[in-house]
Amino acid sequence: MYFLDGHLYPENQEKLIITAAPYGPEWIPEDYPEDIPVTMEEQIQKAVDCYNAGATVLHLHVRELDGKGSKRLSKFNELIAGVRQAVPDMVIQVGGSISFAPVGEGEIAKWLSDDTRHMLAELDPKPDQVTVTINTVQMNVIEHMEEADIAGTSMATPEGRRAYSEMVVPSNPAWYEEHIRRLSAAGIQSAFQFYNLNSFETVERLMRRGVYKGPLVCNWVAISGGMDAPNVYNLANFLRAIPDGAKLTVESSMRNVLPINMMGIAMGLHVRCGIEDNLWNQTRTAKMTTVEQIEQLVRISREFGREIATGKEARELLKIGVFYDTVEESLAANGFSPNRNGGNQGFLRKAA
Repeated sequence: MYFLDGHLYPENQEKLIITAAPYGPEWIPEDYPEDIPVTMEEQIQKAVDCYNAGATVLHLHVRELDGKGSKRLSKFNELIAGVRQAVPDMVIQVGGSISFAPVGEGEIAKWLSDDTRHMLAELDPKPDQVTVTINTVQMNVIEHMEEADIAGTSMATPEGRRAYSEMVVPSNPAWYEEHIRRLSAAGIQSAFQFYNLNSFETVERLMRRGVYKGPLVCNWVAISGGMDAPNVYNLANFLRAIPDGAKLTVESSMRNVLPINMMGIAMGLHVRCGIEDNLWNQTRTAKMTTVEQIEQLVRISREFGREIATGKEARELLKIGVFYDTVEESLAANGFSPNRNGGNQGFLRKAA
């Protein structure tokens, strides 16, 4: 991305898109009963509350009545339909893991099979986005957490520690290429989850080959444990590679969420919050609900002078439903340099 003079001024930035992740599939309801919705009505209302607070993208997971993360596509269909009716302008982003929560006591948290995840392209009503992981990677979400972050929760039990420190995100080329094709054919936007620079570079190559021909909408996931660590050096290095036409959301975990989001707000990027990412205020003296986290970001963004995107504005900025006919059109629309032509050495070398 290019950061020219004045890029920190709000008049030169897009309105802020806030993604809410309120369902927290890694937690059980007893971990935070005040803010973990269980019934379908509660889950729909949570989306409404997040939207009214200022979030315009909903990162969606679903629970069964027993409190466990649902792996039934019928439940996803039910929740999507309910959210569509209640807040029609909200961008619905289905978490591509479906649910990484363990099925039974003592079991490892894991993502579901390739075939099951492909079925997200068949959801009805269809979501606006499905998150797509790129390249298989360790997902040890506990690695950079502090003991006090998870004390008293299910994640602090021996079973929870084992499950969430040993978790692996499966994403091999045969899977993600087919998944992207199926989502695109269904008119669903791929929301790429970039864990480091090499996962972005893989997507750039996919786009240059024409596997994906749409807007580059993505998250920088800085949660450590196999993914980038949340620091300004990693973020700056990552941003040097991202084309100017991309829509980038920054994402971290626990008490790293707020400062990383403040960096994102200041730089004109977009942000994500919610109990899937963080349970605490910055002094860890109290837990924060997802709605409270959204309200905090709204206040901070307005202090920066940056306004919050409405649902319709977020849809326009993210180019929901837009796909391109050719590789060349896709590269140009996203701000990439064109593919090399013959003996052309690349974008940075120009003929005299």
